[in-house]
Amino acid sequence: MSLHQPVLVAGTGVHLPETVVTNHDLARMVDTTDEWITSRTGIRERRWLAPDRAVSDMCVDAARSALASAGVAPRQIDAVVVATYTWDQPLPSTALMVKERLEAGRALTFDVTHAACANGLQAVLLAAHLMQSDAARTVLVVAADAASRVTDPEERTTRVFFGDAAGAMVLRRGTEAGTGLLAWDFGSELSHDVEIPAGGSRLPTSLRTVAARQHYLRMNGRTVWDTATRRLPDSILNATATARVPTREVSHFFLHQANLNIIKAAMEKLGIPLDRAPVTLDRLGNTGSAGVFTALHQSYHRGLVRPGDTYVMSSIGAGFQWGTLVFRQP
Repeated sequence: MSLHQPVLVAGTGVHLPETVVTNHDLARMVDTTDEWITSRTGIRERRWLAPDRAVSDMCVDAARSALASAGVAPRQIDAVVVATYTWDQPLPSTALMVKERLEAGRALTFDVTHAACANGLQAVLLAAHLMQSDAARTVLVVAADAASRVTDPEERTTRVFFGDAAGAMVLRRGTEAGTGLLAWDFGSELSHDVEIPAGGSRLPTSLRTVAARQHYLRMNGRTVWDTATRRLPDSILNATATARVPTREVSHFFLHQANLNIIKAAMEKLGIPLDRAPVTLDRLGNTGSAGVFTALHQSYHRGLVRPGDTYVMSSIGAGFQWGTLVFRQP
């Protein structure tokens, strides 16, 4: 399992909404406390998208930041891949909206939607394979979610966990063998323990589904914990083994930013010091598919990803679907 053409991260970007919602703010909305949220999740605050803005707005802002970082003009983009489960609307395509706003006239558009928090990594893998043909040499991947729009304002279990954000990366063809995307591991097991039950063909929107609050996200926290702490370390081990890189030689672990305790458990199982796993969830919450991208961007922006560094990106989302990517910086 390898790529014929090296695929490199040429630039990254992030967009964070302006509105900050602290744990104390949430305690005035639902039955919870700062201590309860912090001890169980590690989250202290999160961002919520303003009512007059949509996910595509966040995508465009993050994309412009990533393009500037990479020194790439919109006209050079061959494809735009948007990863989100909180799209602007069912139709038309959110990726198409982003393409038009950026004026990336010749770009193909793709939407990756149903792996939730793992959407972003699936989007990167799709982009990397597109770039194996001459049709695509530069691809923009944007991962964004506004979970504040799909979590029940009256239900604390989901409301306190999630925040809104967008992260983007520009992928370009490389020339140096043994760099860029080295290997990957993806897997799934069907579960309805994280779901939005209504709004599709099985339960179309109706007065009954709205009254039953079936358009909000539902989550079984215990199942998420059990699955994430089991699947993420195993996926990382599988991917690094395929890349022939011992985990002790991985410089950075950009993990799903869902819960600090899950990150701690995963790193402990891998036998790797926690300081190799950057954290953004403490101030952003679980930002869905954007979470891994925010951690990656933070390290890129601070100059912490150095030439020759190997890093992994690993996430798990509803379904359940999970995945890991292994990159080596040129």
